[in-house]
Amino acid sequence: MQKFDKLTGVAAPLPIINIDTDMIIPKDYLKTIKRTGLGQGLFAEMRFNDDGTENPDFVLNKPAYRKAQVLVVGDNFGCGSSREHAPWALADFGIRCVISTSFADIFYNNCFKNGILPIVVSKDDLDKLMDDADRGANATLSVDLETQEIHGPDGGVVTFNIDPFKKHCLLEGLDDIGLTMEKSDKIAAFESRRSEARPWA
Repeated sequence: MQKFDKLTGVAAPLPIINIDTDMIIPKDYLKTIKRTGLGQGLFAEMRFNDDGTENPDFVLNKPAYRKAQVLVVGDNFGCGSSREHAPWALADFGIRCVISTSFADIFYNNCFKNGILPIVVSKDDLDKLMDDADRGANATLSVDLETQEIHGPDGGVVTFNIDPFKKHCLLEGLDDIGLTMEKSDKIAAFESRRSEARPWA
């Protein structure tokens, strides 16, 4: 999994509440179990018109936000079904950080397992960051996971809290498999002892 320590990138404003996982990645894209290629379906029903052309009014289709790496979003982001394709689609598009006042629990935890930093802030801080993100080409935020700070384009700083274990996993690039492999020596030793004690197994 890709490590996350510091990120400076364009932040796109998406001030919509209750964006569910079906809005993030519609069910039509769930036929694959690959983590790549899903970026094309990210927010498909909002990004594209019925004829497949881009909706010019959607934020990620605007020139200033096409390469956004941060999303500043409304309350309760990632609600709905527990599809892991949602963080896969965000990551494949290039989104590494999502900032909101609240997230659905399963989506929130899935983000950490896919190299995305979900940040919970207060309503007042979200309003400030949404204003920063609404500046088009100047909408750049710097996120420092180690210090747990978000720096705005005018020098303002927003601090955030995060679970220490989840922070460690992101900083080290450890998903569930990576955490298991950290104990590979102990696993190998156990298997060796088991084979000696039960060679028939």
